[in-house]
Amino acid sequence: EVQLVESGGDLVQAGESLKLACAASGFNLDDYDIGWFRQAPGKEREGVSCKRKNDGASYVADAVKDRFTISIDSAKNTVYLQMNNLKPDDTAVYYCAADRHVGDFGFLAKVYDYWGQGTQVTVSS
Repeated sequence: EVQLVESGGDLVQAGESLKLACAASGFNLDDYDIGWFRQAPGKEREGVSCKRKNDGASYVADAVKDRFTISIDSAKNTVYLQMNNLKPDDTAVYYCAADRHVGDFGFLAKVYDYWGQGTQVTVSS
């Protein structure tokens, strides 16, 4: 059974850091394109960062550029999202997602087949 489980969400103050983890089971993360998304109350789910399996290229959304970094620990079959200098606007439920191939659509939620349950990140000012 394919499963993604996020962890690491918390309540932090602006300027602090968090590292989210997404543990995969039932499949090998190295064989999939991976994405991190977030959804704030009343807003649509938006792509935050993604990583392609073919060439290892990673991308981050402009809103989190220079603050968020995606990485994969293949030995642990876990993908991480390092979030630095957090801002109140980063408050959201964060989800990881996986798909065998998303191509150039890494920030498009509907192309991903597998999703975690989400983890809450709250940033106070």
